[in-house]
Amino acid sequence: AEIIHPPVDTDFYRPPDREIERNYDLIVTALVPYKMIELAIDAYNRLGWPLKVVGDGPDEKKLRRLAGPNVQFLGPLASGDLRGFYQAARALVMPGEEDFGIAAVEAQACGTPVVAYGRGGALETVLGGKTGVLFGELTSRSLLTALDKFRTVEFNKSVIRAHALGFSRDIFKDKMTAAVREKWRAFRNAS
Repeated sequence: AEIIHPPVDTDFYRPPDREIERNYDLIVTALVPYKMIELAIDAYNRLGWPLKVVGDGPDEKKLRRLAGPNVQFLGPLASGDLRGFYQAARALVMPGEEDFGIAAVEAQACGTPVVAYGRGGALETVLGGKTGVLFGELTSRSLLTALDKFRTVEFNKSVIRAHALGFSRDIFKDKMTAAVREKWRAFRNAS
């Protein structure tokens, strides 16, 4: 089966106009069990690194209790505010398995690399060593190893952004149009 990925607004999600100091990592997700946010909180509590969490959900109270003072919960944000947080983050962290992971593409469109669990959608949206770092086990230890590796990789924001452009609205429209035309052509020829 042909896969057509969902569109991402890569015109809106773009790198900042000027260099910004990047001094925190970011999670953007619903605060629900399968997103594995507690794994990231455990890792960041151990490191003491600043982590900002965008989103809300039924696990929020539990996650706040687990979080150290270095973890800040921002709640849901408007798109313009979210873009600013993507632009200023060192990395977007995706500790759980995603079907696709639109946040990963939005972050990359802003020139921000991703640290993600290497299963599911992350295998299609994150290029290990080029646009981010993938980790192989759903453990804080595996995430810690990936974060350690992340610090040693020199990422190129232009390469990261170029990869994200492959998921743009225009690419989606072109692929969807071509797929519908092909199916219509096959239908008409079968009649």
